Amino acid sequence: MARILIVDDEPDILVILDRMLRRMDHETVLAANGKEAIRRLEESPADVVITDLIMPESEGIETIAAIRKRWPGVKIIAMSGGGRQSPVAYLAVAATLGADATLAKPFERADLADALRHVLGAGGATSSPTSRS
Repeated sequence: MARILIVDDEPDILVILDRMLRRMDHETVLAANGKEAIRRLEESPADVVITDLIMPESEGIETIAAIRKRWPGVKIIAMSGGGRQSPVAYLAVAATLGADATLAKPFERADLADALRHVLGAGGATSSPTSRS
């Protein structure tokens, strides 16, 4: 299956996503912020990056831009629970900057599986499935 880098500043989210993805037979690597994610990609490439958008030390939008510039073939799934705005606003920006799919938090395992199927089987398509509200 795929090697997936999960980027989120919330340790509980990292653990939950790690477990979900391992149960789907994916290899996972974890990062607590965008800077750490870039270091992890420099050490070893990933097929997919799943990144939160609102994080300290290089938020998700910056991380997506950096990944697109240096590793244009890596598939990106952006996720957000919002913040001061609804997650839809943040996710729309992420899609514009190159996220291949988006997920609004909270999302179900099926939503994550659908997004992964989309990015891994789409051959570069950029239309974004979004999670159920």
